[in-house]
Amino acid sequence: MTGAAVERRRPVRSYTLLTGCVLAGLITLLALVSLVWTPYDADDTSGGRLTAPGDGHLLGTDKLGRDLFTQVMIGSRIAVEAGLGSVLIAATLGVLLGLLAAFAQGWLDDTLSAFLDILIAFPTLLLAMLIVAARSATLGSAVLAIGLAQSAVVARLTRILVKRVLNQDYITAARISGTSWPRTVARHVLPNIWPTLAVNLALQFGLAVLAEAGLSYLGLGAPPPNASWGRMLQEAQATFTTAPAGALAPGVLLVLLVVGVNLVADGLRDTLDPTTRRRRA
Repeated sequence: MTGAAVERRRPVRSYTLLTGCVLAGLITLLALVSLVWTPYDADDTSGGRLTAPGDGHLLGTDKLGRDLFTQVMIGSRIAVEAGLGSVLIAATLGVLLGLLAAFAQGWLDDTLSAFLDILIAFPTLLLAMLIVAARSATLGSAVLAIGLAQSAVVARLTRILVKRVLNQDYITAARISGTSWPRTVARHVLPNIWPTLAVNLALQFGLAVLAEAGLSYLGLGAPPPNASWGRMLQEAQATFTTAPAGALAPGVLLVLLVVGVNLVADGLRDTLDPTTRRRRA
């Protein structure tokens, strides 16, 4: 393929990343605005039951008389907090466990690998139920459960990537020159695995948002008056035929956020991973 053809393909990948950033960024902006302003208080029920959109309520009201646009704004904040919190936990624990497993040898390597496989196979919902039983049904409990479940996926990926990097000649050269292992990891290992990890963490963000919505739908997420999108979907299912906005608004935003994050991950894959960029070109 000629250089001109390669150049013609690059804007397509840029548009993918740009579209994802716009979708995810708009919802993140909505979440940030909700920190300082919402049209009504979260527990304000003065709007009347199942009011149609308009008359001071952009999306109408729910069955309790709460403003749906306010609920959607608060739900966007909870979704972003759940995604960021879960990914932070997954990245911290996952990278540490992955590095430990990559440098382990013999029985320790086998034990850590088996532990990660068990944790990956352990259902997130069951883990959330155990944590909720030990603590309470809060957003923090849901984030902790999701983050722990995702840390195993990140750890296994980190282990694979680190073992691959450790077999490279420049690692051998760094060790022969007297570079310590911590410095080798910081200067050579982490920078080389970061592109793939960044893409995976972006995907984990979208999965965390979906998982939090699912847990809230089952009553294991943020309790009222916190308006998680999952809880809004659960509360609106009985009135969908008479007031569809109660389910459509959080459902559409949930899909847009997940699609946006996935597009960001795809764009990052092309931007940060030179091997993928060359292969697709």
